[in-house]
Amino acid sequence: MTTITTQTITFNVFRFNAETDYLPHYKTIEMEVTSEEVVLDILNRIKWDVDGSFSYRRSCRHGICGACAIKVNGKGVLACKERMNDLIELFGTELTLEPLSIKRAVKDMIIDKEDFWKKHEQVKPYLIDEIDEHPESENLVTPKEEAQLLEADYCIQCGLCHYSCPSLENNESYIGPAAFAAAYRFNADVRDKATLDRLDIVNAPDQGVWDCVKCFECQEVCPKEVNPIEKITKLHNQVFENGVAINNVATRHAVGFAHSIKKHGLLDEAELVRYSEGTVPMLMKHGKVGFKMFKVGKVVMPWNMPKSDKLDEVKALIKSSSTVKF
Repeated sequence: MTTITTQTITFNVFRFNAETDYLPHYKTIEMEVTSEEVVLDILNRIKWDVDGSFSYRRSCRHGICGACAIKVNGKGVLACKERMNDLIELFGTELTLEPLSIKRAVKDMIIDKEDFWKKHEQVKPYLIDEIDEHPESENLVTPKEEAQLLEADYCIQCGLCHYSCPSLENNESYIGPAAFAAAYRFNADVRDKATLDRLDIVNAPDQGVWDCVKCFECQEVCPKEVNPIEKITKLHNQVFENGVAINNVATRHAVGFAHSIKKHGLLDEAELVRYSEGTVPMLMKHGKVGFKMFKVGKVVMPWNMPKSDKLDEVKALIKSSSTVKF
């Protein structure tokens, strides 16, 4: 039999009303929290027991609608799924409740998601095909073809990955992980005929998949295990598979990475920079830093680059898994 425990938790709750407030403030509230409660229970109790004006979104309470996404101590969570005990174990007994994006706050936990929907719309997240208005049979998809979607269609558009993405935080042109997952979902659908159109969008400099920093935060926060970083990597491959890769630093970085692993079984970081940026630009941009690193033994010269003990196995793995010729 599981014992229900209780702890006293201090909550710093973000409060802001765009209609009346110039700046936000934080209200401190102490509560007895039981081991059975999730974050949404706390939001409900704040509104019902402490301040009826406290505002947040909620609907299904089953992790389906995605409406109740917020941040706790900077970590994106779906309030109806996230157990308080897990957060207390991670952060301790003082927790800060904030909306997904402070700069987009409308009222307390409620934000304006216009940017999210615009990015989503940008990648054409729908099937595109010439449809017979009077079909005589169904357009069936086999289980094998459906599996190619890699569960990208599980996305509930909660926005957790979008508002946790550091690339998007620093570059408003960047489309973002949720929209990229949607682009992959329809590019992987055998009924769709707009793959190249979407690749033109997601392959564009500044806004496209090559600006992903691969921090895996989108994978970490996704409540449905859509794994957006996996879909971004798939879109990288589609760019090469469809022959639309642009010869720039980003694509050369991907190619140089593969070449290094194939040649050494290890990553030759200095050569990767030279291959990606070119010899002269590399020297002009990184020459001073490179020289300092060389003096303290941080740069391995090409003739001294070690090889993996399992290089033959590494090459065999690359050969068996490669789907694209660069």
